[in-house]
Parts: sequence; C-alpha cells; structure tokens
Amino acid sequence: FFCCHFIAKRNNAMLWRTTAAFAALPRSARRHFYSATTISMSPNSADASSADPHLWLEDVLGEKQLQWVEQCNKKCIDTVGDPKQTQTYTRIKSILDSKDKIPHAYRIGNGADSQYYNFWQDEQHVQGIWRRTSLESYKSKEPQWTTVLDLDALPPPTTDTAKTWVWHGSTLLDEGANSQWDRAIIRLSPGGSDADTAREFDLKTEQFVDADGPDRGFALDQPAKTRIAYRSRDEVLVGTDFGQDGSTLTDSGYPRVVKSWKRGTPIDQAVTVFEGEQTDIAAHQYAFHDRGFVHEFQLRSITFYTSKYFYRLLTADGIASTTADEETTPFKEVPIPEDAELGVFADMAMITLRSDFEAPSTGSTFKAGSLVTLPISELMENDWSSAFAMFEPTPNRSLSSTSETKDYNILKILEDVKTNLEFWQYADKCWTKQGGDDANDGGAVPVGQDVSVGSHCRDSSADNKLWLWRDGYLVPDTLEMASAEDCCAKTEHIKSKPAMFSADGLCVEQHFCRSADGTQIPYFVMRKKDLVMDGSNPVLLDAYGGFEISMLPGYSAGVGAGWLERGGTKVVANIRGGGEYGPTWHQAALKEKRYKCFEDMEAVAQDLIDKKLTSREKLACIGGSNGGLLVGNLITRPIASSLFGAAVCQVPLLDMKKYTKLLAGASWAGEYGDPDTDDWTFLRKHSPYHLLRNDILGKPELGDDEILGEPTESTNADWTCPKTLFTTSTRDDRVHPGHARKMVAALLEEAGTEKAPQVLYWENTEGGHGGAADNSQRAYMWALTYNFLAMTLGLEK
Repeated sequence: FFCCHFIAKRNNAMLWRTTAAFAALPRSARRHFYSATTISMSPNSADASSADPHLWLEDVLGEKQLQWVEQCNKKCIDTVGDPKQTQTYTRIKSILDSKDKIPHAYRIGNGADSQYYNFWQDEQHVQGIWRRTSLESYKSKEPQWTTVLDLDALPPPTTDTAKTWVWHGSTLLDEGANSQWDRAIIRLSPGGSDADTAREFDLKTEQFVDADGPDRGFALDQPAKTRIAYRSRDEVLVGTDFGQDGSTLTDSGYPRVVKSWKRGTPIDQAVTVFEGEQTDIAAHQYAFHDRGFVHEFQLRSITFYTSKYFYRLLTADGIASTTADEETTPFKEVPIPEDAELGVFADMAMITLRSDFEAPSTGSTFKAGSLVTLPISELMENDWSSAFAMFEPTPNRSLSSTSETKDYNILKILEDVKTNLEFWQYADKCWTKQGGDDANDGGAVPVGQDVSVGSHCRDSSADNKLWLWRDGYLVPDTLEMASAEDCCAKTEHIKSKPAMFSADGLCVEQHFCRSADGTQIPYFVMRKKDLVMDGSNPVLLDAYGGFEISMLPGYSAGVGAGWLERGGTKVVANIRGGGEYGPTWHQAALKEKRYKCFEDMEAVAQDLIDKKLTSREKLACIGGSNGGLLVGNLITRPIASSLFGAAVCQVPLLDMKKYTKLLAGASWAGEYGDPDTDDWTFLRKHSPYHLLRNDILGKPELGDDEILGEPTESTNADWTCPKTLFTTSTRDDRVHPGHARKMVAALLEEAGTEKAPQVLYWENTEGGHGGAADNSQRAYMWALTYNFLAMTLGLEK
C-alpha cells in the first residue's frame, strides 16, 4: 500500500544493522528534537519568525500546533468526505483484514518440533498477534494457529499521542549448531514511531522473561532509538540513549555508543565496548554464528553510503564463555572501500561495490555494482589474489538482492526491471554457478510481474529449502516451496491469494522515454485494454527516486480496489535515484544531480500527455518520504507544475535548509548534501519550501550573513499549484511532520487560493513514518487519498 522507505537489502548476517529498531526520546529530551529549532541571529538580523513565520509548527506536540492540525484535518474531511462512509474504505479495510491473505511464516528452530511463526492483523486482532503452527498445518487450507503473543491484550502505551502498539519484530538467540531457539528480543513501538521498547521473550513458556524474576530477563521499557541483539545467552550488545539525555546518540539521533550488557545487571552497569564519532550516523557491534564460524564486527556508519568495518574471528566456546568487554582477540579494520557493503557466507567475505575498485596487487578492476567474494582470512591480509566477481553489472543489468540457504547464494538480478534468478553453490571452499545461464525457473518473468526467493527458516544455514513468491501488478501472490539444489526447477504449491480486485480488461505495459539529457527512463502502465487515447483518462503517476530503492512490480489490492477498478490508470516510473540499474543509476541523481530525477518525472509525464493517455488536468503525481520531496519539487518547478493537475505528498521532506536538524535528517546528508556547507548552493534549488516562499512568492530570505533580505519579484508569476493533498503523522519520528505543516501553512496563508486553489492536509496522530498504525488507519489514509484523487481528476462524480 505504501512505499517502504529507506529499506536496505542485506543478507541475514547484516540484517540487524539495517532493520534494528529506532527510538523515541524521553519527554525531557524530546523538545530538543520536536520543538522549533532556533535560528542563530546576528544583532542586526530579524528574529526567526520573520525569516520563517511558520517555524512554530515544528513544535510537534504543542497545544496550539495540535489545534492547527485538528482544524486542517476537519477541513480536509469536510472537503473530501469521511472515508469511513465510502465504499473505498470498506473495500480496502476488508482487503487488509482478509483471512485470504497469504501469511508470511518462517521456521524457528531446526528440530522435529520446530514451528512456523507469523505476525497477523485483522479486524479481530487490530494491533496484531504473533502466532505459530506446524509446516503440515501451514500447508493446509485452514491452518491451526496457536497465539504466542497478543498485542491487543497488552496494557496500552502511555507515550504522548500513542494509543496502540505496533509490532517491530523479533531478534532470536542463535547459539550455533546446538542452539535451543528458545529466546527472543521482542520490539514494540508506541503508536508506530521508529522509537520502540525491547523485552526478552521465552519461546517455550510463551511469556515475557521477568526482569526481576529468577531468569532476570533483558528489558528496555523506555522507547528509545535502540539497537539490541544477543551475543550469547547471557549477554546482549546494545546501543541506545543511555541516561535518556541524548549524550550517547549521534547527530542523526541514532546510537553512538555500544555496550555489553550482562544478564542480571542493571543497564547502567553495562560496559562500553565501542564508540563511533558524533558525526556518524550510528555505531554498531554485532556477533553471529554462520555455518560453523563465529564472526564479530564493529561498524561505523559514517554516512548513508560509507562505513568502516572492524572484524575479529571467534569460536563458539569463546563467545559463550567470554563477554565482549573481556574478549582479548583484537578487532582489525577491514580493507575495503568505504562505500562498499560487507557480508559473510561461512568463511567467505561477500562485498558489494558502489564504485569501481582496483584490487590491490592484482591489476583487476571490479565495476561498481559488482558482488565480489574471497576468503575473509585473505581479505583481512589485503590479499585479493583469489577474489572474483559473482556478479558484474552491464548497462541494463543490475543486482537487486541476494538470498541464502545452507549451501547456496541466490542472486536476484534485474534486466530492464525484469527479474532473473542465479544460483551459486558453495562447496569445498569454492563457488560454482548452477544450471548454466538459462536453467532457472525464475528467469525472464513477464512484464509487470516479479519473482523472489528466501529461506523458509529464520536460520538460513539450516537447509536448502526456499520460499518462492510470484506476483505482479495484476497477478495475485502465490507461495511455493522449492529447493536451491535444483534451482527451483520443481516446486510445491503452498498457497495462493485470490484476486482481491477485478483485473478483467486490464493490461500492463512497459514503456521507455527520454529524459532531458537523453537517458532512457522505463515506466510501467496499468490500464484498461480498450482505453481511448484522447487525453481524458485520470492517471496517477508514482515514483520514489532515491536511496537506491527500486520500484518493482507487485500486487497491491489497495491500488486495484481504490484506483484501477474505479477506472483509473496507474503509472510507476523507474526514475534515477533508485536502484533499478544499480548504484550508478542511483548516483546519477545524488546531491547536486538531484534535479535529474525531477527531469525524469517531467519526461514521463510529458510522454503520457504526448501519447494522449492523459492530459494535465487528468494527471496526478504521488510519492512518500523521499518521494514526498519529489512531489514537493514537482508542484513548485516551472515545467513540472504545469504538467500535473493534482498531487499527493506523503510524509515528505520539504525544508532542505532545516532537514539535517530535524529528527533523523542528518543521516541523509549522504543522499542530499549538507545545507550547512557549500552544498546549500545546489540544495537551495531542490528545497520546495524555499522554491515556494522565496522564489515563487518572493518572500524575504535569510542570507548567508543571517540578515533577512528584501522581498523579490516572483521567478514564476504564472505559477499555479496543482490541487494537493498532504498527509503525515504526528508520531513520525523519522521525517519531521513540520516539513508538511509548514509547506501547507505557506500555501494556505501566503499563496492563497488564487495561486493554490486547493490545498488539503491530514495528519494522523499515530502511525509513525508509515502514516498508519493498524489496518483501520491504513484503510482510512488510502481511502482518503484515492477519494481525493477521484474527486480532483474527475474519475467519479
């Protein structure tokens, strides 16, 4: 239903780094992040409110600010109508709650009594349940589930506006070959914020382990930007806001200090084992068992795309008996480029490159986007003589992701945004490609469809069985069990999702158009087969264009029921900044080249109009988070704003002068640039808030000397804002809701209805960065969105 933002694709060994839970600050410290950041003023300068009269809206939880939100929400619902009273809401809610959805289940444990666990939400389980069943039962039409943890039965959170718990997942205790798989750290978020709590859970008794009981369970009850994982049964490595004063967090608000916390001791007695720099995004330390080896890493995430790794090899007995602070084996820095990503498979290093790399003393150069492997022992000696590229990109071919089983590494490869799978077997310290170039069942999927594989087990080293998923824009999900040993040639059908919207008479096409610099931009179109190309068709154009995230085909019943089934056409553009063609495609729209992804959207929009698929009055754009920044630019750029009649801007970044000072914003300087440096020269051109207020409306701007300038002539006197709906969440502690609030205030109060005929704003008090905390909230948000678009583009009377 909504873009998963800032998702990184990692193998299991790296998973804790990228999906570890985030945190909220205590009330005493939260004002530092949630309140309006003070602009430093010289004695001769105006005050902050003169430079930015909407600055006050950055105080997220202020009484007047929440009253402003309430008034905007009321106006929005009065204009569009109550989503709950519409068929769209009923359809989407029923889809989200449907028991016909395929439950994603993964095995915990490797013995005969191992079970498949799934997290599930429906109308009876609003916040959700964690449940389990056997494989035989899971394969049946109506599995018999046992509830392990019921979130609705827990006492509600007491954090600010949060009323519900949101599941953030579990981290298992893995002790290697003899693991009992009996403990987990459960992470729950109040209201859906990145901030969450962490408590130890006993998978045998199916109860939380009492922190004050005989087993002295690990518990962090205060929501915080926490990363926590087991190192051994009686030790966890934890990074959090120790002391609740922000002193152990980075400028980005993530953990800077990692400590060894021993069972039965208070958190304030945890011992520091690693520290990053204040300007880093985060610091991490993590240890894990992998196919008979025990690896431990320290990691400085310097920027979103650069890191320093430090490594030591341990033994199973050693990690079980010696805590991190007492271990004498030294860490050594891993000699790889800072912009490379590092994983392991058994004793092999798996290195994904973001830039061309000349291997020392070999004369070999590996291309950006390559997956390079060599023994980690040789890597630590900077000996690359046996390194080889398991994958090397071409201009239209890139590595999307990897999956692992006991003996195989499976590559998901994109070729012009169409999926192929490659299987590599590891045996006798050697990698061998399986089945030749064309002998896999996952290759050459039809246009608008996708295939993915992943281990059926939380311990991917247990065996070579796989879940194989197929779906597409118009093709419901199917789940099969397969084996990497025959490259998924033979599969066992497990489950199919029934069609949740009518795709009769619909088709999917892939087109290419040329951007301003001549680059070919692919895009998918979902439309009626008999559509008349007369420019009268309501079209919704979706894109993301950032953080190397690819927009791949997938079945969205919400899009189908909320838009396609009602007669709308949906377009997905694979613009630069994404990962569809690897890191070079992403880097083509990085920092000062950000405008390239805006030009790509303008090219796609113009192509749709030129083909008479639609017209300006019937064309809308939509995007969230980084995609919200994209939409913000589209409604303020001279060319783009004349191409769209409507827009939906979700959880957006919009004030690029302030973004690094608001919540997690500093962590994205590697993507956008640092506004406190000379980068502001180009960032200013990509900041929708400034494009609106200072360029289009000619409002005074604060200069480099911190003196407020004079009003100026409009740079685009003929500009008219497309009719726009902004949505965000009070509980979003990743992208500050002040971005959307201030932009809306500027449009309503300064542009006025003459320049901005219709501007609506809806802010959910829960939901975090996803915008919604449960199925009812998700259905409400998306029904509101599609009803606004239908009304604005004339899809329905």
